[in-house]
Amino acid sequence: MSAFYILLTTTVYFVLLFVISRKMGGKGDNDAFFRGNRQSPWWAVAFGMIGASVSGVSFVSVPGMVNTSDMTYMQMCVGFFLGYLVVAFVLLPLYYKLRLTSIYGYLALRFGRSAYHTGASFFLLSKMLGSAARLYLVCLILHEYVFGPMGVAFWVTAVGTVLLIYLYTFQSGIKALVWTDSLQTFCLIAALLLIVVQLCRLNGFTVGEALDYVAASPHSRWIEWTDWTSRQHFVKQFLSGVFIVVVMTGLDQDMMQKNLTCKNLRDAQKDMCSYGLAFIPLNWLFLTLGILLLALAAKQGIALPDRGDDILPLFCAQGYLGHGVLVLFTIGIIAAAFSSADSALTALTTCFCVDILDVEHRCARPEKVRKWVHGVMALLLAGCVLFFEAVNNSSVLDAVYVVASYTYGPLLGLFAFGLFTRRMPRSGMVPPVCILSPLCCYGLDAFTVSAYGYHFGYELLMLNGLLTFAGLYAVSRSSGMKVSA
Repeated sequence: MSAFYILLTTTVYFVLLFVISRKMGGKGDNDAFFRGNRQSPWWAVAFGMIGASVSGVSFVSVPGMVNTSDMTYMQMCVGFFLGYLVVAFVLLPLYYKLRLTSIYGYLALRFGRSAYHTGASFFLLSKMLGSAARLYLVCLILHEYVFGPMGVAFWVTAVGTVLLIYLYTFQSGIKALVWTDSLQTFCLIAALLLIVVQLCRLNGFTVGEALDYVAASPHSRWIEWTDWTSRQHFVKQFLSGVFIVVVMTGLDQDMMQKNLTCKNLRDAQKDMCSYGLAFIPLNWLFLTLGILLLALAAKQGIALPDRGDDILPLFCAQGYLGHGVLVLFTIGIIAAAFSSADSALTALTTCFCVDILDVEHRCARPEKVRKWVHGVMALLLAGCVLFFEAVNNSSVLDAVYVVASYTYGPLLGLFAFGLFTRRMPRSGMVPPVCILSPLCCYGLDAFTVSAYGYHFGYELLMLNGLLTFAGLYAVSRSSGMKVSA
């Protein structure tokens, strides 16, 4: 019976997305696809961005973190908010001043086309790998706990998920996503709240008693001050949170594209601050869910899986929370997956069309080219998900951030060099510097592990950006020109 309700719910959910996409997307020209006609209301963008930023990774991985690292993830979440303020008041004014469709257009104005294509290429690589990692987690869970028992192969689940996303995004792109992501955020938050309520009931807690239990739990520790070598140390987590948001939101076409559809800069800043602030209580709720899961496991003698990513899916799929929760869990996972992957697919298409092909100036039929590119990007995303399924052997959330540390670091260095100096790199030197920087980081990480037993964590992103900045400085000369906010 659960399988029937899951399939029915998934079908109804997709039909709703498709209807909203068609109704709100308008005529579906390139202006709507790339820029949303610059008419999106800020509150709709802010609400939809919550779901797009959370993704299926947080829905599954964050609750499982408490079993090994308590609530120390909150240190990074506090850093996230400061990062959103930097994006809102440093980067957004620059992007709106230049009226950019792709944020990497700044690199063309500041450094020329070589740096422009380098930045766009790093984004394409970063976003494709990161989106595949997130989507892989969701497809794996849906396959193992929902569709696999029905005899559906993993590749069918993965390809089918990407196909559904393609169908409601190829026509109107970002203009439709502002509204479909709002629906998906609502479904994600509703599913999360209902699962928490069910956990309170099964543990015999009222809401107040549940809050007291979480506060008294040894897993409620969220600040780590003592061990400097720990990846959970406050300074590392907080600063990593700041830089992860600056890079993975402020320097990421996917995350910025919706913000650039607002009517003006003030609206964009309001939406950025609103959903940035919402991240703190939302992630606290995910971690609270994890503590309540551990409480139920202790109460009923349930053996926990080794991987934190498997804890919530286990409880939902094995019926420990009731069969209705499996339906809620599926809704939450699908909502999180679609809201993250649909904007990523749209941003990949936008970046390739605008930054690499320059379709609006060089192509006779730009809308036709854009639709072909969108289809190719969907195929590549599905292929990367299948590749990730073949090689992944670690926490997906860690994998996403590790990939980001290596591939977003050069973007951080490029933008910082452009914003805070008046120097100009010598012709042709930007690509080799941006390639060498992550390679040096990889070598340095390997050396510190072998020599000192120290493994770089998320702070690798800052080191990567610093090396890129230093490399650009070394191959540059003084210039009187600078494009800034």
